[in-house]
Amino acid sequence: MADEDPDLDRAKQGDREAFGRLVRRHQRRVYAAALHITGNHSDADDVAQESFVRAYRGLATFDGRADFFTWLYRITVNTALNALRSDKRGATLQAKSGQEAAHVGGRPESLGQAASTPAQTAQQTAEVTRVLDAVASLSASLRVTLVLATIEELPHKQIAEILEIPEGTVAWRVNEARRLLRQRLSGAQPSVPSVRTKASSTND
Repeated sequence: MADEDPDLDRAKQGDREAFGRLVRRHQRRVYAAALHITGNHSDADDVAQESFVRAYRGLATFDGRADFFTWLYRITVNTALNALRSDKRGATLQAKSGQEAAHVGGRPESLGQAASTPAQTAQQTAEVTRVLDAVASLSASLRVTLVLATIEELPHKQIAEILEIPEGTVAWRVNEARRLLRQRLSGAQPSVPSVRTKASSTND
């Protein structure tokens, strides 16, 4: 078993209090991942809640081949992507990014940071909005992989397990996402290759 956790063992036997402890242990990172993928707090709340419900219902099928965190993250990513597809929010993230720009990285009341001046807030919000717009313009597969690698700071091996793709594909997606972001943030227009490589068509 990848996990030797008394709470996990008890939760698998139906102990709700043990599962509640697992939720409290992982809820911040699950919520953060949902927020970075969906782009707003309301959807992140829904995704996080649904992810834990799905995890609880699926505990009987958890076989321990991956650790619990990886398994839970996989559920969260899939739930967030399903939310994007069902709400067709992939095309509207840019419109909402400004609304959430001041709160990226967690709810404002939990950050414990000193208040900024109005001018600083306006500048920071504009800069964050610009970055969020660029991230939102990426395909879902590139965006999710980039979030897991750069914001969640997960190793490529773990991302590969979460997304169920080869490590090489993870590396390609991260590099491609960074290339596109540099291009879009610098104001350059993306080049259109005359012939798309097989690797590009299968990895994105």
